[in-house]
Amino acid sequence: MFQSFDAPTSPDQGPPRLAKLREEMKRTGIDAFLVPKSDRFQGEYVAPADERLAWLTGFTGSAGFAIVTPEIAGVFVDGRYRLQVRAQVADVFTPVDWPETKPGPWMSENLGAAAVIGFDPWLHTMDEIAAIRKALGSDQTLAATDNLIDRVWEDRPAPPQGAARAHPIEFAGERSGDKRDRMAKALQDAGQKAAVITLPDSICWLLNIRGSDFPRNPVVHAFAILHDSGRVSLFSDPAKFEALGPDPNIDLLPWGAFSDALSKLDGPVRVDRKTAPVAVSDVLEQAGVTVHWNDDPCILPKACKNEAELQGMRDAHLTDAVAMVEFLAWLDREAPKGGLTEIAAATKLEELRRVSNGLQDISFETISGAGPNGAIIHYRVTEDTNRAIQPGELYLVDSGGQYLNGTTDITRTIVVGQPTEEQRDCYTRVLQGMIALSATRFPKGLAGRDLDALARAALWRAGFDYDHGTGHGVGAYLSVHEGPQRISRVSDEPLQPGMIVSNEPGYYRPGAFGIRIENLIVVQEAAEMGDGRRQYDFETLTYVPLDRRLIDTEQLAPWEVDWLDRYHDDVRQRLSGRISVEAQSWFDAATAPLRLQDRYSPSGM
Repeated sequence: MFQSFDAPTSPDQGPPRLAKLREEMKRTGIDAFLVPKSDRFQGEYVAPADERLAWLTGFTGSAGFAIVTPEIAGVFVDGRYRLQVRAQVADVFTPVDWPETKPGPWMSENLGAAAVIGFDPWLHTMDEIAAIRKALGSDQTLAATDNLIDRVWEDRPAPPQGAARAHPIEFAGERSGDKRDRMAKALQDAGQKAAVITLPDSICWLLNIRGSDFPRNPVVHAFAILHDSGRVSLFSDPAKFEALGPDPNIDLLPWGAFSDALSKLDGPVRVDRKTAPVAVSDVLEQAGVTVHWNDDPCILPKACKNEAELQGMRDAHLTDAVAMVEFLAWLDREAPKGGLTEIAAATKLEELRRVSNGLQDISFETISGAGPNGAIIHYRVTEDTNRAIQPGELYLVDSGGQYLNGTTDITRTIVVGQPTEEQRDCYTRVLQGMIALSATRFPKGLAGRDLDALARAALWRAGFDYDHGTGHGVGAYLSVHEGPQRISRVSDEPLQPGMIVSNEPGYYRPGAFGIRIENLIVVQEAAEMGDGRRQYDFETLTYVPLDRRLIDTEQLAPWEVDWLDRYHDDVRQRLSGRISVEAQSWFDAATAPLRLQDRYSPSGM
């Protein structure tokens, strides 16, 4: 069931833990030490044993890092977490706005000449370290070392031991052997003998397995070497794979064999400098093995979902939509009574998702934010921050589920009682951005950066914006945040059919309210028209009503009203017969045409 997520470091623990780290730095002869959020797998989510940043600082956001010097301990976070970090860290830590302030220049400014900066080579990629090294002074040095946090973390949890399990072919859509042969052919064509794969979701996709080593993500801790023959060397805890039985083309080896296996490879060996730990290329280069820098070979094939994966995602979203409708109807009944809290609402939503018996887990910690808490972009409710959902406030709920056939991620913003004109104006502008992206068609070859402005234009016209990307990739019963595709100003990855992305513009007013609307959409071939140019558009996967009380129809263009009416008509048809009697009247009102809004608005809708 739902659990609020408290930091593994309370503010009073931060100073003594920081002092211990600085003592260890002094003994080691290091003037600064890098503490990333990431673990050796470079994912957004890490196991408790790898929560080094949270253990040291108390900051629990999904992205960020710290740089500790003898005089200052900077905690670098982007725009999503600038309110959160100030609420979570003790005053011995200094929040730093990132990426506006980059680590290299910051260290050059805050460290003296001949400074030695230590880092754990298993926790940083080649791209990260190269960027930092380039920005340092000529007499400052980056030095690989073992992890200094691990030396002083006396009660560090044990590594996770979740068992691996087979992912059914009806959901995978392609046999693992066929995937391996396809990836091996790509290596052969590139003249490469092997590829090192360090992303657990890539390994799970390639081998058609799932696991439970990460919170909310059905993947296993493992590294792999894919050989150009299609054979795979898999490095992990062998006991995790006992239930799967042997595979003649997979060599299951312990963690300790990984570095030795790397050193014995024949090159060239493919390594992804954006995802593989620096230690991987260090071992290869020290052994004289030629390295080819290329993307993880599974990244793009995994992102372009096959038809079985897409159908599974459609089905999972319908299952999830029923739970969301039941939740929104319940919320509309209960919230106006007063006393309903953020935790109680999140708990109820998870209960309703479990009604189908299909939920394996939630896909991330539910963001359940009322009033000013909704303005914290990646807010995590705790017992200390839990507040009642008050009449006249906006309530933002961003949540999702992991089902065997797919992964969901949806955000809805709801008003309790009647909204203000300001709330309606801001909500409608966010909605216009979501519609603009949903309804667009675009030429082949365009990337997320080319579409991002569509979701922001209505906000820009009012002088507003939001400090996060518009959309992230989503896996098929894998990680809820998946690359390489994104809808973002910095994404140059061309969008291709089968790629799933979120569509989630927002607006956040600190101390007042937050608004976000999120559907998942999938890139598809657009119907031919015009001069026959190849174009793409989006299929919507998420079908859950929007809060019509917050929609200012006078602000919408006729085509936007038409889009919304078609969307709600689709919601009504797709979920027909699935909604409980108790929620049916709410559902009927929520999906009625907007043109009937004034005449048909029972139950506050």
